[in-house]
Amino acid sequence: MFKTNPSSLFAAPFGCRENLATRLDTDLRNLRHGGRPNPSFLLIHAIFFSFLSILFLLYFNPICYFFGSLALPAGAARFAAGFTGSVTAISAVCLFFAAGNMFYSSVGLHWDMAQRMVSAVNDWSTVKYALDVGCGRGILLNAVAMQLKKEGSSGRVVGLDRRKTTVSTLRTAGIEGVQEYVTCREGDARRLPFSDNYFDVVVSAVFVHRVGKEFGQRTAAAAAERMRVLGEVVRVLKPGGVGVVWDLVHVPEYVQRLQELRMEDIRVSERVTAFMVSSHIVSFRKPNHLLLGPGEVRLDWRCTNILDVDVWGDEAEPDDDASI
Repeated sequence: MFKTNPSSLFAAPFGCRENLATRLDTDLRNLRHGGRPNPSFLLIHAIFFSFLSILFLLYFNPICYFFGSLALPAGAARFAAGFTGSVTAISAVCLFFAAGNMFYSSVGLHWDMAQRMVSAVNDWSTVKYALDVGCGRGILLNAVAMQLKKEGSSGRVVGLDRRKTTVSTLRTAGIEGVQEYVTCREGDARRLPFSDNYFDVVVSAVFVHRVGKEFGQRTAAAAAERMRVLGEVVRVLKPGGVGVVWDLVHVPEYVQRLQELRMEDIRVSERVTAFMVSSHIVSFRKPNHLLLGPGEVRLDWRCTNILDVDVWGDEAEPDDDASI
């Protein structure tokens, strides 16, 4: 149960084996490093391996003859054919399982975790502005909007994403009947285009781990980029505001960073398997009486992540006059 609120809580041609192996290796590394393989890629190759296993079954004797033509004894040829066919069938089963897990994590589990994240905020009736960082298709965004609607609130939730998903996200909000509560903006989570102390609630679902992936998930530069996002989340939160982040793999470093930023009531949920790796929800509250002002928070994360200067150059000040 979530601890914050006790009441709730192969794209390559089939014949191209090298390209296939490369894509599989890439997806396996993505899994280990907190990324997410493409479910469509997994499904296509599950079907491909299923087709191969059926061919092995239908043409077992000719395949045995082929192995025998390689100067293998008859028994060894049958074993080689059977072993290859078995591995192909097992691969198909594993790929179908992985594809199913990815699809479930992307939709069903995502919605369930969105509800848990919404439940982590004790009082939505006083929320005027909320922010969803990395809103994507809007699953969490719509969950927040539905909660605002349920409370009869006049508040709004802003969905921010770097990709051009505004039209599809707003269309989804319209289907859910919450379009009047939703606004979308394009922007970089490392430079949130909002004033200091603006939002009552900031949420983010399976997004932060992808920031800085161009540097490699386990590099210091990537970690610095993720910490930069957390620093921005803290900056735009009002004193007393609540942040809730659901993410993969890197949660311990988020907790450490939030402690360094002197956030209060930091809580971590139980482990939930998502996209075939571990995930947790982290919630925290920005103190009403800050020991560090917003400007000092920005300076703090700049000083502790010197790589930011090397990668991005001079830091632009956030747009304090940005409007929603």
